[in-house]
Amino acid sequence: MVRFNFLKSLAGLSVAGMLMAGSAAAEETLDTSAFQGIIKDQMSAFAAGNAQAAFSFATNSLQQKFQSPEIFMQMVKQGYQPVYRPQSVTFGQSKMTKLGPTQEVYVVGPKGKNWLALYSFEQQEDGSWRISGCYLTKSDGFAA
Repeated sequence: MVRFNFLKSLAGLSVAGMLMAGSAAAEETLDTSAFQGIIKDQMSAFAAGNAQAAFSFATNSLQQKFQSPEIFMQMVKQGYQPVYRPQSVTFGQSKMTKLGPTQEVYVVGPKGKNWLALYSFEQQEDGSWRISGCYLTKSDGFAA
């Protein structure tokens, strides 16, 4: 339990630090549809209880930190219920930061509360994108 909280905090601090590092870098063309697809696919894997598939969307460094799909899934169940079992999902903006792209995701969690999940991405050697972190914070909701 302590280990999961530590790793959750580590992942959150990593993303928060990236966002506080400064204003967005020069605008680049972001592959917003790819980011949203990755997030949707990982949420589908969570819903199906498919730890292996959910784990596959994480960067190699996150996979090394969590060691196995089962440990990763347990951490998500314990610390990220709004993205593990969302009632609804609305995508916000994709932004380029100094340390890489992020995707805003507004979710209504299983208890009806609004959350902002800010996903960070890292491009892999083969050109694909994987999730490098998720910072979860309470939100006032999403206004269209």
